Amino acid sequence: MSSQRDVIAEIEKQGTIFGHPKGLYLLFFTEMWERFSYYGMRAILMLYMTKLYMENGLEISKGSASLIYGFFTGFVYFTPIIGGWLADKYLGQRKAITIGGITMFLGQLALFALNSHVGLAIGLLLLIIGNGFFKPNISTLVGRLYRQGDARRDSAFSIFYMGINLGALLAPIVVAVLCNDWFAVKGVDEDGKEMIMSFGYKYGFLAAAIGMLIGQVIFNSLAKKYLLEIGEKPAKANVSSEVIDSNTNVAPTVLTKEEKQRMSVIFILTAFIIFFWAGFEQAGSSMTLYTDAYINRTIGSWTISTELFQSVNPAFIVILAPVFAWFWNSKTGSRMSTPVKMSLGMILLGIGFIFMLMATGEVQTEMVNGKENVIQKAGLWYLIITYFFHTIGELCISPVGLSVVTKLAPVKLASMLMGVWMLSTFVANILGGFIAAYVEKLGAATIFSSIGLFVILLGVIMLLVSRKLSKMMHGVK
Repeated sequence: MSSQRDVIAEIEKQGTIFGHPKGLYLLFFTEMWERFSYYGMRAILMLYMTKLYMENGLEISKGSASLIYGFFTGFVYFTPIIGGWLADKYLGQRKAITIGGITMFLGQLALFALNSHVGLAIGLLLLIIGNGFFKPNISTLVGRLYRQGDARRDSAFSIFYMGINLGALLAPIVVAVLCNDWFAVKGVDEDGKEMIMSFGYKYGFLAAAIGMLIGQVIFNSLAKKYLLEIGEKPAKANVSSEVIDSNTNVAPTVLTKEEKQRMSVIFILTAFIIFFWAGFEQAGSSMTLYTDAYINRTIGSWTISTELFQSVNPAFIVILAPVFAWFWNSKTGSRMSTPVKMSLGMILLGIGFIFMLMATGEVQTEMVNGKENVIQKAGLWYLIITYFFHTIGELCISPVGLSVVTKLAPVKLASMLMGVWMLSTFVANILGGFIAAYVEKLGAATIFSSIGLFVILLGVIMLLVSRKLSKMMHGVK
């Protein structure tokens, strides 16, 4: 078996695209289709759960649906620590990605075929399990395409992240057309205005299943050509190979002091980032419901489908990711440490929620026969600016975080520690689900302002301790 250095040397001989190995773009498109699948399902999940049976929904209360959404999106990011460990110890990353992809494909098919509470439970469970195998391992493969200390790694993850969000951009558009147009049943209301009587949500889940299948076909067809041996064997085998190549007798099993400190930084950053994602993931729960009820979505004679707003954030990502990829490699960007980048990301998220707070001040309602009637809705621009700030914050945190974990983690624990990083999103989504469930009780203004001020405070604290964290990273930026 070739050493990691030899494999990377062979990959470098294949040439580059925009300065990066061709294998990066294989992972880009694989992840793009997986995210198309996930975000297509996510765009309609809350609406599918809360709409009436006669509208082809499951008629679950908004509070319960918010908790289901939170636990689902949370466990989607809990299982990667298990999938990462299994890949490191037994499977290898590539086999784990295939297992995960097939399992998620079956999960989307279950949501398509079984339009019931049982079908929802089976589908979400399969998606949780599948994502555990898929998510940490494809991110780890990106890092393994580069030599230790390669300055291109941060920009590589920004490019990879653009693939994630290209899928997330396209999915809600496709799903909205399927659910609200092609497979929707339409009628007219009392005023003779066209309205949707029932939605084609099941076909949105079918589109998500097809997207997942396309990604797996691409990956399994081209991985051998562009990744060579990377990810074929468990990390333990790779470590042994590196040891023999270095003329050492035994594989290191005890972590050095430097490795332990670097791992500690992963755990510390993970603890901070929980609160970023708890706020950010309101986009799929409380902000989706708020947009549906209180944001003026009409432009001229066109009313924008609520699902389409799930494409705003990924659209900004696709536009801005190349800018950030360039900036992180610039003289100014290369001087910024990871903790500083992440602290700025949290502050920017908080600023975004201030605009949502401003939106709540513009809404006017009245109670008619015990039912809320919206007299005036908030302007669309509040929502767009909120997504803009959230996107910049995300670009300071998520691709940078994926990159730094591959730099800080010992090779033999790389996928498992990527799972630990994703554990922040597990806790965050459950926390976010509880937050969203309290919107009706506490009011949107209280929720949005509380989240905004709290994450800004945490961002300032992270900025204050950034120098200490950088010292513990021992030269890793």
